[in-house]
Amino acid sequence: MAKKKTTSFKKYLKWFWGIILGGFTLVLVLFLYTAWDPFDTLPSFEELENPQTNLATEVISIDGKTIGKYAKENRTPIKFKELSTNLVNALVATEDERFYEHSGIDFKGTARAVLKPGSGGASTITQQLAKMLFTGRASKNIFKRLLQKAKEWVVATKLEKQYTKNEIIAMYLNKYDFLNQAVGIRSASRIYFGKEPKELKIDQAAMLVGMLKNSSYFNPLRREAKVKQRRNVVLKQMTRSNFITAVEKDSLQNLDLGLDIHKESHKDGSATYFRGHLQKIMRTWVQEHPKPNGEQYNIFEDGLKIFVTIDSRMQQYAEEAIDEHMSNLQSYFFKEQKSNKLAPFYDLEKSQINTILNRAKKNSDRYKRLKSAGKSSKYIEEIFKKKIKMRVFSYKGDRDTIMSPNDSIKYYKYFLRSGLLSIEPQTGHIKAWVGGINYKHFKFDAVAQQKRQVGSTFKPFVYATAINQLKLSPCDSFPNIPYTIPKGKYGIPEEWKPKNSGDKYGGMLTLKEGLAGSVNTMSARLIDMVSPENVVRLAKAAGIESRIRANPAIALGAVELSLLEMVSAYSTFANKGLRVSPMIITRIEDKNGTVLEEFRPKTAEVLSEESAYVVLNLLEGVTQYGSGIRLRLPWEKPGYVTGYPYEFTNAIAGKTGTTQNQSDGWFMGIVPNLATGVWTGGEDRSTHFEGIAKGQGATMSLPSFALFLKKCYADESLNISQEEFEKPENLSININCGESREGRR
Repeated sequence: MAKKKTTSFKKYLKWFWGIILGGFTLVLVLFLYTAWDPFDTLPSFEELENPQTNLATEVISIDGKTIGKYAKENRTPIKFKELSTNLVNALVATEDERFYEHSGIDFKGTARAVLKPGSGGASTITQQLAKMLFTGRASKNIFKRLLQKAKEWVVATKLEKQYTKNEIIAMYLNKYDFLNQAVGIRSASRIYFGKEPKELKIDQAAMLVGMLKNSSYFNPLRREAKVKQRRNVVLKQMTRSNFITAVEKDSLQNLDLGLDIHKESHKDGSATYFRGHLQKIMRTWVQEHPKPNGEQYNIFEDGLKIFVTIDSRMQQYAEEAIDEHMSNLQSYFFKEQKSNKLAPFYDLEKSQINTILNRAKKNSDRYKRLKSAGKSSKYIEEIFKKKIKMRVFSYKGDRDTIMSPNDSIKYYKYFLRSGLLSIEPQTGHIKAWVGGINYKHFKFDAVAQQKRQVGSTFKPFVYATAINQLKLSPCDSFPNIPYTIPKGKYGIPEEWKPKNSGDKYGGMLTLKEGLAGSVNTMSARLIDMVSPENVVRLAKAAGIESRIRANPAIALGAVELSLLEMVSAYSTFANKGLRVSPMIITRIEDKNGTVLEEFRPKTAEVLSEESAYVVLNLLEGVTQYGSGIRLRLPWEKPGYVTGYPYEFTNAIAGKTGTTQNQSDGWFMGIVPNLATGVWTGGEDRSTHFEGIAKGQGATMSLPSFALFLKKCYADESLNISQEEFEKPENLSININCGESREGRR
């Protein structure tokens, strides 16, 4: 009987070891089969060395801040040293406690997972990285899944030989998609907390590590309570691994997630209009600068670094200034339109309004999509009449409403637009670029794309030509009487006899008074003295590229130019007559930091240093007692002007501009090391204020300039000058109009 039991026990023992050895042999064969890679499915040495990953191109400001990205996947890889210790501790404690002990495969964890399903611990961090890089989503087929798992093991061991443990952690966190455009740990840190990975606190690191379990499920923007629970599990694991104490864990688990969302899509963030313009520049650049192998760089995948001249602080101040003033100005425009039967238009027949609205409809994305889908005009018209739920722009944030697409087109016509550009004259560096009031809803760029009549802001080029050619002084005076240029002169078909504002004439006016008061007869007299051709020549040399007809009417600003051209040309006055072409890029690097190109501005002498200084002196008169005096007044004017009083006491050269029917309001302002221009108006010229009080450049655009400059002055780190303009040595032109006229020239 005892002998029978012994035989039975040996039989079971043989079966036990047979299963163990058979299983081990199966795993070994599977492992070797995968390692030998008979079907060439494993990554090569070169692929391991350079895993294929889409890398975002970064746009980096002059002060070292990432202000935007171009990305197929919003991923910017970082090195291990740029990770916080909190992040590494949370990752190891939660995902792979023995990470620093194994060589890619944790056999103890795997055995536990097999013997006790659901206990976790089967996949190491290295295996998870191998899966993300080379094996992909798990197959539902058991045999294929076994092969896939074996492949993960082989790749994991190869990765461990190829990289250090710290490099593997960095690669893993760089690769993971944290959702909401947050691909990789740097994007996730910036988007969810507005921080760099190095700055993450323990609870923030724990939240991001918690998302690694399943970011689609643990999405902070959709399941905040679930994400908090998962974060607390990570904190518990960190306590178990002795990275934090139980007291710290209890305290941290009570905290809210503390999200600080900073979206990084092209529609969001800082300098959106600038980045749109830069993208067009880069499209041309990649065609002209191929890779060493002849392929073209892809700005959405190749991880370039574009270092730009924009200053992130000044850009922020510019965007804030435009938003503050335009939200206030818009409220007055809305009030005025309540009594306008043709709102938001003036000076038009109903048929003309219908033409404008119909053109806008055909330019809309909705219309283009329907047309490309082959829909009939009748069907499209019905779609545009039907009321639907939509989200529309407002200065208090996008709001949900119900209206037809036709109504939404008219709704957006009510909004005034504005642009601001600021350039450092000595370097040509563009420091701030605001192309509109909201890029998501109004994509047309008022800085570079748009050209509008510039009004009186063109007059300084007439005065500059006269001063440079004739050595005129700001103190030289001329009679303030109607001035006529006869028919045929300069090729004009009819005589030209401009009127002064309000038909005000009489007495003598100095040049300084003429520009300060924007007196039309003075500009007409001066352009006749030097000829329109010479004015055009100087304006072109100063940086204006658009076509300008050599016609006397340009003396009053009858020419359409961009804000970029105007600010660039005005910068010449501040840089002692030397033009420095505008710059937006300083250098471009590849993903490894190799410099692909460095940029230098072009320079050219436009007018003498003496003439440039005299023009600045004339423009100072505009802000001292002319149309720009609002910059200096100490008392507050109630109503529609934003940010009063400004009370500037330092040297500011400036010029306002207002076109016919108040369709465009301009202000150009210069301090010694900064030239800034602002334009404001409707999308259509028939959208404007009814009267000059609200519609002039001093009300429409000057406040944005003033708010911007005040913010820049408040930030001492910017070093924006509050000094006088540098006076040339041996100035031969008299600028002190209190002195006798003798020897002025």
